[in-house]
Amino acid sequence: MAGGTKQGDWVVAAADQVLAENEHRAPGAPLVCASGISPSGPVHLGNLREVMVPHFVADELRRRGLDCRHILSWDDFDRLRKVPAGAPESFAQYIGRPLTSVPDPCGEHENWAEHYKVPFRAALAELGVEVTEISQTEMYRSGAYTEQILHAMRNRDRIDAILGRYRTAKAAAPEGEEPEDSVADDTDEPTAAGYYPYKPYCAACGRDLTTVTAYSDETAELSYTCQCGHRDTDVIGRTGSGKLVWKVDWPMRWAYEGVTFEAGGVDHSSPGSSFTVGSQLVREVFDARPPAYLGYSFVGVRGMAKMSGSAGGAPTPGDALRILEAPLVRWLYVRRRPNQSFTIAFDQEVARIYDEWDAAGRRLADGGGDPLEQASRARALGTATATLPITPLPVPFRVLASVVDITTGDEQQILRILGDMTPDEHLTDLDRVRPRLDRAEAWVTEHLPAADRTHVRTTPDRALIAELTDSERDALDLLLKGLDDHWSLDGLTTLLYGVPKLQAGLPLDTPATPELKAAQRALFARLYQLLVGTDTGPRLPTLLLALGAERIRTLLTA
Repeated sequence: MAGGTKQGDWVVAAADQVLAENEHRAPGAPLVCASGISPSGPVHLGNLREVMVPHFVADELRRRGLDCRHILSWDDFDRLRKVPAGAPESFAQYIGRPLTSVPDPCGEHENWAEHYKVPFRAALAELGVEVTEISQTEMYRSGAYTEQILHAMRNRDRIDAILGRYRTAKAAAPEGEEPEDSVADDTDEPTAAGYYPYKPYCAACGRDLTTVTAYSDETAELSYTCQCGHRDTDVIGRTGSGKLVWKVDWPMRWAYEGVTFEAGGVDHSSPGSSFTVGSQLVREVFDARPPAYLGYSFVGVRGMAKMSGSAGGAPTPGDALRILEAPLVRWLYVRRRPNQSFTIAFDQEVARIYDEWDAAGRRLADGGGDPLEQASRARALGTATATLPITPLPVPFRVLASVVDITTGDEQQILRILGDMTPDEHLTDLDRVRPRLDRAEAWVTEHLPAADRTHVRTTPDRALIAELTDSERDALDLLLKGLDDHWSLDGLTTLLYGVPKLQAGLPLDTPATPELKAAQRALFARLYQLLVGTDTGPRLPTLLLALGAERIRTLLTA
């Protein structure tokens, strides 16, 4: 599949970029796509893009018959920076410790990091994303990086000089124009004893509040002091009790893993940021090449400020999968270029997202749609090795949500209503409308505001019926007489819109004039008042099917 066969297909272009980069490497060098996430808090939908962009690229390479490894590096040896919202305040005592040395706030898993890894891991499995997980805690503590750390320490002056170019640039930048992700953070600054790209964790308090005071290239002995008052000397590689600072750690891992593709957020992608500096470090210090790279933009949630794991409340992939089928989630992440931001909705917009997905499916099934749309849907529905489950009978989500709402989730009533809506399908159970039905139930339960829930009257509003005009009584009479002959979703839709036409002596297929539309709106408002006690509600055809003809007659007759 050549890059020009699908104009504008970012996945194809990125895969081509990876292969072009690999030509500059040793013959037979493996293809490696990399992702990296710090499990310092809930891994949210913004973090998911860090995995999905390399996933689609790796999958494209596999579809071409190539062997490609997708690694997910868990930055679980990073320090706990602050206590996320919702965690006990007592956890402030662990700030500065590796995430794997902090207890699980809920006591369910081995440590803090694992608490957030587990649900994200389950979501990736549901999304069909296959990754090779790498724990940075295990890598550092096992001594896997010892030679790389020693190499960085021997080249600390060169690293310091490279970083210094950007410290100077930062100092000279006008106020307010500092890059979001600057290399000039505290861990990159030289100390009185010089610059060291390695940060030890204190043997006494377990935190990284340490300052290196001396280091021997000959013996690899490193001395440090800690803010807790402890002083110590360690040998790099003997205890695995420290790590390279971030700006050095990232390019070191590119070289170690042979990474050929990686994606990063806009904060890592701007001029002078992590990727720029890392690209120089990997060439000049670690004698390797930077990977092909794509910067990705913000993923937001409708009605919510920028997501943050530590701020709390940020929806996770698991939250999204409770209301969106897995292929639809994949589609949201693949249909736009990574540098385009997008939002995910948990409110009424969910129904629109499903409508767009269904419309695209129908369009492609009928031979329409362009090659890019076809490719996006194919990538959403599965991978090079697996096809994701999808609802066999895709009843519109807004219909399912209305039915669940009206019936309060009663499966027998749901089956009766859906059977009336789709008489040609001969539904005998609800399996053919799952998992979408389950998603609709979760949305109604968890996201539909109580004020928007449908509460059908238990008895007729006799006072309101007594106030009806002769014209309104005639409209209700026409509706009730037509129920049996129009008992289907399409039939009831035709009947409801047709009652004002019949009252005017016009055929049901008469195009609606402004006067007819006004009469239709008035009829619908009156029906809502009589059936659910409000001026609006779920779509009337759906509501009528849910209630059943007998109950409709009871509520509309004095």
